[in-house]
Amino acid sequence: MIDAGAEGLECRWADGVLWVTLARPRARNAMTIAMRRGLIEAVRAADADAGTRLVVLTGADPAFSAGIDLKEALGNGTGSPRGARTDPAEVLRASRTPVLGVINGPCYTGALELALSCSFLIASDRARFADTHAAIGLTAGWGMSALLPRAVGTRLARQMMLTGEPIDAQRALTAGLVTEVVPHDCLPDRTRELADLIRAAHPGAVAETLGLLAAGEDTSLAHALTLEAQAKLRRRHDVADVTHRFTARAEARTDRP
Repeated sequence: MIDAGAEGLECRWADGVLWVTLARPRARNAMTIAMRRGLIEAVRAADADAGTRLVVLTGADPAFSAGIDLKEALGNGTGSPRGARTDPAEVLRASRTPVLGVINGPCYTGALELALSCSFLIASDRARFADTHAAIGLTAGWGMSALLPRAVGTRLARQMMLTGEPIDAQRALTAGLVTEVVPHDCLPDRTRELADLIRAAHPGAVAETLGLLAAGEDTSLAHALTLEAQAKLRRRHDVADVTHRFTARAEARTDRP
């Protein structure tokens, strides 16, 4: 068990997966400073634990998260609704462990920045996505202006950021914000399926792949291809292990009806 020690944040470790739940359902899982610090601690603990293959981040129904707890943030006397050194989105982006975002309901503003910082997202059909920073007089500070256009395109990002209007799960899928949408009641089962697949993958290959994707994201095609070629030269493959994994996957496909 990895315990982040923050009220409103539930963390449990099972079979190589760290399950993290934003758990203030009565407040739509609005993130307190303690929750944000706890999330940072949990992700760093996962990175430091060689046995952790995946982090799964979700919210307690009915919401993923409404963003930061503005009542706390605006009343903390700091003059900043963010607080010092409490940017969990940055830590998610820097994580060497894959982070699967499971968006089970409304995902607004700071929570959307968290979601954009995950490795990839799946969503319930009840999910909604919005950025209300400008609507309430704030400016994004956890990467929204950089990450949202890259996920959904500049024009849709402008619309979302300037109007504050939410988009539903299907539009998020069409725009490329999430990779799949499933019925709400099926979300836990699909999450476990994806977690099992990632957990079963070779940890070294997963880490190398994440690194290549991050390094090549904002570079030229030629440079990205060079990075991949260099990585292949650095990494020595265990032929027996690769053969075993290939055979196991082939047999699993054959066994399917």
